[in-house]
Amino acid sequence: MLKNKWFLVVAISILVIGLSACVNTVDKKDPSEGKSTHQENNPNESDQQTTDENTNNSEEEMNNNSEEDTNNETDEQISEIIEVNKDQSITALVNKHHSLDENYVPEDLVTVSVPTVLENPEVNQLRKIAADALRDMFDQAKRSEVYLHARSGYRSYQTQVQLFNNYAEQHGEEAANRYSARPGHSEHQTGLVMDVTSESVNFQLDEQFGESEEGKWLSQHAHEFGFVIRYPQNMEDITGYIYEPWHIRYLGVDVATEVYESGLTYEEYLDREGIIHEVNSEK
Repeated sequence: MLKNKWFLVVAISILVIGLSACVNTVDKKDPSEGKSTHQENNPNESDQQTTDENTNNSEEEMNNNSEEDTNNETDEQISEIIEVNKDQSITALVNKHHSLDENYVPEDLVTVSVPTVLENPEVNQLRKIAADALRDMFDQAKRSEVYLHARSGYRSYQTQVQLFNNYAEQHGEEAANRYSARPGHSEHQTGLVMDVTSESVNFQLDEQFGESEEGKWLSQHAHEFGFVIRYPQNMEDITGYIYEPWHIRYLGVDVATEVYESGLTYEEYLDREGIIHEVNSEK
């Protein structure tokens, strides 16, 4: 009997020790799991907060950059037009009252990649931006079955000296003044002008070009590529030169379109915009 009681006490003791060990194990495990879970969650919350802040900052920077880009574009457009008297500006006003420096030569002249009439390499050049636009325009005309040819583009100051003197000797200075510019006053020196012709007028510079299919197409579409007919009909008092339906001047698409839609000469357009303060007439 005593032996059985002793056995029962030992068994109970073993059971109590076992239960105590289990309780201690659970107590040690739970705090560790809780701490681990907390540590895993906190970095995620922190990362999310940082991501949100970065996103907000990025959106704010993008908005600021967008506003700056818009302002820069506007400033560039305004400065481009305001600087009409600076040699390198594509909107430089060159006429009988606004001249280019004798030593001015465009820095970016290239040979045009369109059908040409004359072999003189000098006159087959334009500034690159105008040459690219001319090529695009000629390509579009060709797709419309209109075939244009480039006759005379860039002319240096020295070339204009010879040209004007020849005209003056042959026809007198007064007559030469109506259809030829004095040196320094020729738009051709800008490298932004091309005289355009066609087979229908024997590749010459003739007023009849304005009545030809090619001339009509040019007058209706030149502005789409950044060019204007610089010396319109019946505007000699304003431009200083007789009607030249072949003489196109590159101004860039935006300005050329505004000039075209206004129905004004370039001088009148600049006067209307307040960029020049008067239009000098040539009586």
